[in-house]
Amino acid sequence: MSTATDFKTLLDNIKIDNAGQISKRYGRITKALNQYFYNLDSKTANSLQVGSYGRFTGIRGISDLDMLYFLPATAWPRFRDRQSYLLQVVKTEIKKTFKNTDIRGDGQVVVVKFKNQEVEVVPVFSNEDGTFTYPDTHDGGSWKVCNPRAEMSSFRALNDDRKGHLRRLSKMIRAWKARHEVEISGFLIDTLCYNFFSNLTEYDDKSFKSYDQLSLDFFTFLENEGDRVFYYAPGSRSKVSVKKSFNKVAKLTKEYCEEALSATSENSRNLAWKKVFGRPFPNYTTKALSNVNVSEQFIEDQYEMNLYG
Repeated sequence: MSTATDFKTLLDNIKIDNAGQISKRYGRITKALNQYFYNLDSKTANSLQVGSYGRFTGIRGISDLDMLYFLPATAWPRFRDRQSYLLQVVKTEIKKTFKNTDIRGDGQVVVVKFKNQEVEVVPVFSNEDGTFTYPDTHDGGSWKVCNPRAEMSSFRALNDDRKGHLRRLSKMIRAWKARHEVEISGFLIDTLCYNFFSNLTEYDDKSFKSYDQLSLDFFTFLENEGDRVFYYAPGSRSKVSVKKSFNKVAKLTKEYCEEALSATSENSRNLAWKKVFGRPFPNYTTKALSNVNVSEQFIEDQYEMNLYG
């Protein structure tokens, strides 16, 4: 198969295949909270999908979903000094809908734990500048501010400028993360891919047939990043932590990319790319691997709890 076909197949193989189930869960959680806080039955009002799913960079087997729930301003006096109580109320109302589901408060979120994924619900108050104030129950309780709309807006704008390459690369790097068991959050992946493309325009007029060189260029970029403690997120400039250095695995992966690009046969080329992206990358004789079970390979990051995934 051609390079273009191979990378299209890779992206098809890691495409989220349970969007309907995810949408239903978001909707039922939203409705449960709307009934309590607004006396509404809406499954969409007053909530926002954030994280990898909200940025459209999640892949098949995504296990962590994130949503903000917009509390009415009139509820502020009730919860102003009672962050733990707010999470308890949110937990109680969601539990009425999901009676047999494990639901717990966890610092800044309410976690709804399904068999194949968790939904982290963040109750927030909206601010006039577009940011949100959310509770933190640690150290006696406090309030913090996040700005996911600015992050999603910046990411979407650059993706449009780069003709969709940004989101596709972010998905491919999630496959790489799973293949090499890299301890890196989805938010950091998206931030790194954003930084890579921020001043790079040479791929704007390129297609899938250039994704082999694109992969090499990205891992060269990643290796050259060195070891840093954090990055600034696009849009909000909030700090995105680096839990563990990815420099060595980036260097190794760059070598795999070079091996693939210099391969003299389709078989050796595809085997090299499978070293980079794992089983979802097709064999040279295979037209598609859409039936391969990759759900356990692509469990989202378990090393960093972050509101934005």
